[in-house]
Amino acid sequence: MQETGNGVETRPVVSIISAVLNEGDNIRPLCQEIAAVLGQLPPAEVIFVNDGSTDATVTELEAVRHDGILPGLRILSHNTACGKSAGLRTGVEAARGEWVILLDGDGQDDPADFISMLELCRATIGERAPLVVGVRTKRQDTLSRRLASRFANRLRSRLLNDGCPDTGASLKAFRRTDFLGLPQFEGLHRFLPSLMGQRGVPLVCVPVHHRNRLHGSSKYTNLNRAIVGIRDILGVMWLNNRARIPKRVTER
Repeated sequence: MQETGNGVETRPVVSIISAVLNEGDNIRPLCQEIAAVLGQLPPAEVIFVNDGSTDATVTELEAVRHDGILPGLRILSHNTACGKSAGLRTGVEAARGEWVILLDGDGQDDPADFISMLELCRATIGERAPLVVGVRTKRQDTLSRRLASRFANRLRSRLLNDGCPDTGASLKAFRRTDFLGLPQFEGLHRFLPSLMGQRGVPLVCVPVHHRNRLHGSSKYTNLNRAIVGIRDILGVMWLNNRARIPKRVTER
């Protein structure tokens, strides 16, 4: 909750969620950037889900809250590492806002992009609020990672026909209830355009900033991403093929 000038707490409109694993060195600078844009958003809450970190991640999160950088910061923790999608699911289930913004905890995403993405998300298309996906037009990654990502995106786009050039980008905004209606599995966050699209959620892709990781290294290797990614694509193809979802439900 956010407190107004007269001491009355207001329910958050948007929930900003990040699932983190061993990102202790990146927590404070990222939270400072998030705090800097909160005044330009509707009432918001910030949720960090600690996915079984073994470094100082939780200590840093508590310090950020104690020092007043994000005094209302919510810190949720898994007792063991369950994966990024599980962490995001934990955060979205606990969220109190109608709208959700996801970002990574490594500092590569720019919180300044929250503002335009949320505006697009709340501008409904027809009767539905869209899924807004940030597309990294100028990626600050190694050449091998960029090539691997390009191959994965092209393969996924060809097989799933989801209309999204960069589903691996972590910055996404959507209506909370649209996410909670999806089946849960590790890797889910990379297939939101396809899975939400099957359920009638429009897709909006918008260019976003992408920066070098502040500290530490990625938790995934190119080979790991490729093997798991192909398996997940086949799984999502099966889910989409077997889904029978009505466009409209009426009651008399």
